[in-house]
Amino acid sequence: MKVLVTGAKGQLGYDVVKALANRDVPRKGVDTDDFDITDKDAVFHAITDYAPTVVIHCAAYIAVDRAEDEPERCRKVNENGARYIAEACKSIDATMIYISTDYVFPGHGDHFHNTDDPTSPVSIYGKTKLAGEKAVQETLDKFFIVRTSWVFGENGNNFVKTMLRLSKECESLDVVCDQIGSPTYTADLAPLLCDMAESDKYGVYHATNEGICSWAEFAQAVFMQVGLKTTVVPISTGDYPAKAVRPLNSRLDKCSLEANGFKRLPHWEDALFRYLTIIGEVQH
Repeated sequence: MKVLVTGAKGQLGYDVVKALANRDVPRKGVDTDDFDITDKDAVFHAITDYAPTVVIHCAAYIAVDRAEDEPERCRKVNENGARYIAEACKSIDATMIYISTDYVFPGHGDHFHNTDDPTSPVSIYGKTKLAGEKAVQETLDKFFIVRTSWVFGENGNNFVKTMLRLSKECESLDVVCDQIGSPTYTADLAPLLCDMAESDKYGVYHATNEGICSWAEFAQAVFMQVGLKTTVVPISTGDYPAKAVRPLNSRLDKCSLEANGFKRLPHWEDALFRYLTIIGEVQH
């Protein structure tokens, strides 16, 4: 196996490259300074020159609110980029692992979304990621689509780091309490993607850490584990102005993992503790 990882400087791509290194898998991590995934020729040259057996496509346009103001840029990255990478994979018979999102669902109700539930994204970001999914499915037979949510990792910015930073400036913080989902630690998700890369159990999967919470509960857990006195004030989504609509229900059913022999990830609170320890916020 030989793996190319896009978005290698992002949270997930960074940990995927590390996980592959831990397994001594030949790999190459690339990012925007290596080639532009919206340039079809550049994509084909980069992929065919390296000739991987698997491409793990972590690169994406993820600025959810900004996407509402620049939908074409978002579409070029999330849809066109995914299509070009899929076409390049097809040309060399490589497997593609495409990282998608809970935002492909409208986010209504309180059920856990199955992998085959109807998709109906309500934001530009969600619509372009779904379009990327469809581009991969239309182009390849050998693919994995892995939807995840609420990602946090060592390399880059995320909700946990934002809460820790704001806690130094404020005694209390307003945090949304009516959006429910599962935090996902990239250091836990990355080995699962490596397991998939080694398999032929192609298809659509949901992969997050176990357990669910609201953003407010997530923030409370951060402060509790670090030992901070910062107060979390739960507020509704309607009280927190944002340009893009967020799904209220981001619960993802992960039965497809077990059905195909993959292990579920640890509980998000356990993952958070390990993460806070790694970044030096919790002492052993």
